[in-house]
Amino acid sequence: MAEIHYDTATEKAVHEAELRALDRPTIRAGASTPWGTAQVSRRYADGIVLHSTASHGGFHLDESANPAVHALFRNVGGFYEEDCERAKVAHTFPKLFTAYEWGLADRTLRDYLPDAYERVMGVTLDGSQSHTRARQELERRHRNDWVVIAALNSDHKPGFVECIATLGGIRGETGGRRFLVPGSDYVIGRYGFVIDPVKHEPYDGPSSFVTWAARP
Repeated sequence: MAEIHYDTATEKAVHEAELRALDRPTIRAGASTPWGTAQVSRRYADGIVLHSTASHGGFHLDESANPAVHALFRNVGGFYEEDCERAKVAHTFPKLFTAYEWGLADRTLRDYLPDAYERVMGVTLDGSQSHTRARQELERRHRNDWVVIAALNSDHKPGFVECIATLGGIRGETGGRRFLVPGSDYVIGRYGFVIDPVKHEPYDGPSSFVTWAARP
């Protein structure tokens, strides 16, 4: 499972106190999971077990627990891997998790499954509430702008970054253009770098990209 990072010492202390109050006993290992044989297994409640294997892990919800997961989040078979899909379990059974764990789960679902989250929760998410929605808003706003899809420091123009950009930042599009951007300008935001046509002119000179350098 990914390492947990806390915003404040108080948040960490509250989480650890709540964690101590939860009953998550270790049970007999050896269960077969999609990630291999369980080496450590912890029971969160009847029918809800977290398995850890040599390489990965996740929750298994049996036939009595899995139906409690909303159909839009539910996995057939009841297995939920530990990185992202554990959020579905925590969100469904908040009393089995700390407030901090539930908050992480809520954020994960909003970021990665916003369509399902909106339908399950009866809300509409905007870019401040979901990474996916923020990216979609950016794509709509810049669909006619040149957005960088690849960049590296130029071997031919020291101090500049050679960029390959496409309209809207759509990968696989034909008609990509190259630009030289001053290194001091090239600050990548959360969802990419948008070419400023006033400051960043198209570049047709020698390329530091192998595929472009090989072109006649």
